Amino acid sequence: MQQFSLKDKTAIVTGASKGIGKAIAEVFAQQGANVVVSSRKQEAVNEVVEGLNSKGFSAYGVACHMGNPDQIKSLIDQTIKEFEGIDIIVNNAATNPVFGNIESHDDEAFDKIMGVNVKGPLQLARGAYQYMEEKGGSVINISSIEGITPGMGLGLYSVSKAALIQLSKVLAREWGSNNIRVNTICPGLVKTKFSEALTSNEHILKSVMKKQALPKVAEPMDIAGLALFLASDASAFCTGASYVADGGYTI
Repeated sequence: MQQFSLKDKTAIVTGASKGIGKAIAEVFAQQGANVVVSSRKQEAVNEVVEGLNSKGFSAYGVACHMGNPDQIKSLIDQTIKEFEGIDIIVNNAATNPVFGNIESHDDEAFDKIMGVNVKGPLQLARGAYQYMEEKGGSVINISSIEGITPGMGLGLYSVSKAALIQLSKVLAREWGSNNIRVNTICPGLVKTKFSEALTSNEHILKSVMKKQALPKVAEPMDIAGLALFLASDASAFCTGASYVADGGYTI
């Protein structure tokens, strides 16, 4: 369907060496986008890029730690050098190095989580703004249902994901006149390495399944289709919204 085509568009996808980010990169490439695959380690990035290029897709890899402003600037600069523009940003990279009640975490943990999960996405979107302001674009921030309804033990992560939802609304309001759309995806439990501690815990998994309307754990591709909708012209009138993909957990 033409509405979902990303032909001649350039998309940066962070945290794209595995899980949700990798699935989004694959779907975008299938739909004709030039995809810049980004993650912390160049070796992991290269592996994804080689896989996409071997299928005839257009992909380029740039290692970037989203807590490092210099690396974020380099990501933007290398994208422009390679593809001469930026049309789509997917802020998927995230971190959560701690688990437990919020009073047990120190300032270092707070700064790291907020730096990668909130400040990094803002810096990347802000850096790409100058390349989108004349022709428009789409920014997709991957938040979490933890940003809507916090669970036990994930306090700082929940705070960062709630902040990311609000950041999306602020940018949507401020950049709408330039036809830059900013939306948020809030996944529930997805089978990824990031969530392995949850999906491999039988007690937690049983508790989640009791609350979910759909009795299954999502696959990364279940989120990638929603990202394609938000990146493409199919969502031309959608901005500032949060799209929940949680199997009915938050009903």
